[in-house]
Amino acid sequence: MGKSTVQVSIWCTVSMASIPLIMTLGNSMLIPVLPILEEKVGITSFQSSMIITSYSVAAIFLIPVAGYLSDRFGRKMVILPSLIFALIGGLIAGFASWKMEDPYTMIIFGRILQGVGAAGAMPIILPLVGDLYQDDDEKMSSCLGIIETSNTFGKVLSPILGSVFAAILWFLPFFSISALSLISFALIFFFVKVPKEKDDPVKFKQFLSNTKKVFKVEGKWLYTVFLNGVLVMLILFSMLFFLSENLEKVHDIKGIKKGFVLAIPLLLLCIASFISGRKIKGNLKTIKKVMIMCLIAMSVSVIFVGFTSKKLILLLVVTSIVGIAIGALLPALDAIITENIKKELRGTVSSFYSSARFIGVAAGPPIMSLAMKNFLNVSYITAGVLGFILLFIVFKFIKVEEIEKTNKTA
Repeated sequence: MGKSTVQVSIWCTVSMASIPLIMTLGNSMLIPVLPILEEKVGITSFQSSMIITSYSVAAIFLIPVAGYLSDRFGRKMVILPSLIFALIGGLIAGFASWKMEDPYTMIIFGRILQGVGAAGAMPIILPLVGDLYQDDDEKMSSCLGIIETSNTFGKVLSPILGSVFAAILWFLPFFSISALSLISFALIFFFVKVPKEKDDPVKFKQFLSNTKKVFKVEGKWLYTVFLNGVLVMLILFSMLFFLSENLEKVHDIKGIKKGFVLAIPLLLLCIASFISGRKIKGNLKTIKKVMIMCLIAMSVSVIFVGFTSKKLILLLVVTSIVGIAIGALLPALDAIITENIKKELRGTVSSFYSSARFIGVAAGPPIMSLAMKNFLNVSYITAGVLGFILLFIVFKFIKVEEIEKTNKTA
């Protein structure tokens, strides 16, 4: 207990929280700018969605590698170079937009580099929190709540900052990502003190054996958590993409005003995430209850997004309920993985979970760009049905007694 208190200063927590904040800004900040990009670069709605997806696809494949490397060589040794990749990617996308007549390909390349950076930075924060608070589940849950709140607060700031930057220069959001990555690099370098490892790093063959064993023993509940991560981020990012397009084309809300309107459901998501993280306190029964309640609320409310698309107030009410449900669910998903996986595999397992989340982020915008013209209501009804199916899976496979029993015998 005392050890954790010495290690984790306020600046250390701020530094760790800066990464999900900045990496979320790096992706979500571009969502309100996509209609402007379509006009300036001369691309379709589907092509603009790929600016979000390219970032996420790169992260999906590299996150598990980063997780293993962080277990093998240390968290900071992976995080710091990754932030450099994010910085360089922002510069490439920004300069291409500024100087090139046809910048789309280079923008995508820059976004892929940023995705590489995201893969090695954001997912490693969860196991890092676990390392620092390994003796105190309550403080660990609270810190994870702060980390997830920082992530969601990034989503709140994203539409506002993206709109403000784009109002100054339409490609300024790309450059701002580089500046923010540099700030985060400095914070992590100076203020995060990782506990020294007493044991030798696990060799690769042993690591593979341990990983297979974890998924064999814990697989049912782990895969259930992964599916939650995929679905909630798929719903969130498809909904944000749709809102950005809908506010301009249906309600004629543009620029900075659109940024503030987009921030409404995201602000409520952020508040719900903060409260949820404080209330969970490492209790598995509470975590499961939160998951069940959030899935019910999300599944019911998301069905009505399409039906309320032409009525602004109702649309914001419905999307805000979806946001609250997702915001409260995310810290529960973080906590159940971080607190129930052994330290030597925590980075790897949490990286698979982060990959699952990025699958949802990657799939959401392009699916919505294709569905919103002719299948808007069908797509949201389908999302609701998938939510209820996932609810059944949670009831069936997340068994508190079994997880607790496994932890005691591990």
